[in-house]
Amino acid sequence: MIPSRQIEPTFIPDDVQKFFDEYAGEVRAEKIIRRIWNRDHTIWRPDPTEIENRLGWLDLPETMPLALPEVRERVALLLAEGPLDVVLLGMGGSSLCPEVFRRTIGSKEGHPALHVLDTTVPEWVRRVTEEIDPAKTLFLVASKSGGTIEVMGAFKHFWDLASGLVEDPGSRFVAITDPGTGLAKMAEEHGFAETFLNPPDIGGRYSALSLFGLVPALLLGLDVEEMLSRAAVMAEACRSDIVDDNPGASLGLFLAASTAVGRDKLTLVIDPIYESLGLWIEQLIAESTGKEGKGILPIALEPLEYVAHYGYGRAFVVIAPSGKSSLPGRLDAMKAADYPVAVYRLKDPLDLGAEFFRWEFATALASHFLDIQPFDQPNVQEAKTLTGQVLAEFKGKGKLPEAPAGGSLQDLLSKAQSTDYLAILAYLAESPELEQALSDLRRTVMKRHRLATTAGYGPRYLHSTGQYHKGGPNTGLFLQLVQDYSAYPIPGEPYGFESLAAAQALGDFQALSAKGRRVVQLRLGSSPAEEIRALAEQVAGGR
Repeated sequence: MIPSRQIEPTFIPDDVQKFFDEYAGEVRAEKIIRRIWNRDHTIWRPDPTEIENRLGWLDLPETMPLALPEVRERVALLLAEGPLDVVLLGMGGSSLCPEVFRRTIGSKEGHPALHVLDTTVPEWVRRVTEEIDPAKTLFLVASKSGGTIEVMGAFKHFWDLASGLVEDPGSRFVAITDPGTGLAKMAEEHGFAETFLNPPDIGGRYSALSLFGLVPALLLGLDVEEMLSRAAVMAEACRSDIVDDNPGASLGLFLAASTAVGRDKLTLVIDPIYESLGLWIEQLIAESTGKEGKGILPIALEPLEYVAHYGYGRAFVVIAPSGKSSLPGRLDAMKAADYPVAVYRLKDPLDLGAEFFRWEFATALASHFLDIQPFDQPNVQEAKTLTGQVLAEFKGKGKLPEAPAGGSLQDLLSKAQSTDYLAILAYLAESPELEQALSDLRRTVMKRHRLATTAGYGPRYLHSTGQYHKGGPNTGLFLQLVQDYSAYPIPGEPYGFESLAAAQALGDFQALSAKGRRVVQLRLGSSPAEEIRALAEQVAGGR
């Protein structure tokens, strides 16, 4: 049986079905499935740049099991010293798959706990620092490019801590990167305990089944062999030229056909057990398809509401455990209201291996029908460049530029059109209380304005939905939430985490504004969750 292929009847409205059938016909006539597997870049663009060297993910279910024995031995040596914790320093594709493993499965008995640090917000960095003993922690520095500013800032912080506690600080550090990067060189110069060199022909968001995902999984004690085995079965099924027998292709055509009729807001309804998978899917879909004024907007962790609170442009994908007999009753109302709905069930968390591959294949195929190149990220650099300019001004003048003035959430919502969405960009420290407040605000906006909503933590989202924000359609309303951060130095830099986080928020604000996006920045005080709840009350009251 194909893992995680237990699909209940997909509901596809007639207008979506028309495009689905048309695309399925093109898949057969143009031999598109076979051409994907043959690495034919012309499926997406005549120019092979950033395509032919980004298709290595297709091979991973076959090649990673061959590499696994050696990788397992190297990981076992790292675990021999008995670290109590592993702190992963990464962003985007380097961090989100391990975050799924951490939240969905966690560490097995006798294995260290995993902390994923993909932020520059000083309160968040400080909290992780206080939760661990740096002398008994393994620091996993993960970056495909090898020079990500957030990762390097965190490395400098923890290297400085470890240097004051252990004789050989390099023994507490491990790198995962591509061959020849600055990180690979730095790991050698600093005497890292290990450097795992990933195949270079894999983009970050397609790297879940590579060393970026598997090394953290082995450190957690997960059954990586079984996960890869299920991924291999899924990959083999995705070779079929018959769409109905190809689980990746059928999902890809569902996404593309829904988008073709304006249902471009992919709403992920995921059982709490697997809900963190939505964060990984969000990055994959948004960063792959949000370009040239087009794209699919993935919506993760949004509260499920009554059908009356949804606008037209929704399509729903449900992911639930196979042993759970019932699904949210509101989904029947979605079908009755002619929303596209597909349901997938997972046998157990090891089916994540198959899901990673299914969604990667589906995204690549859907991008063909959207006429999008899915393996580059042309707009991600814009916020990075502007952040660099803001930091340069800080170095020169000793202070950051003035923050953007004016605007309110109500001003922003007053500009909303029926096809718009609200993106909440929170440069804040994640906490259960804050998560609940953000969820309440999203629910209130849905009820009051029937708008789709997304929420992401900065700067994490810059490596995820940030591409869609700037490269996708101009349908976003952007609410940026920042604070006056407490000082927290970065060793060797003239600025601290507080200045870096503020510079990244300002750089992204400038990038959005330059693209003509509607954006407001709100500065919160010392109780952000309470202030966000107050925002929700204002929206509910129409104030």
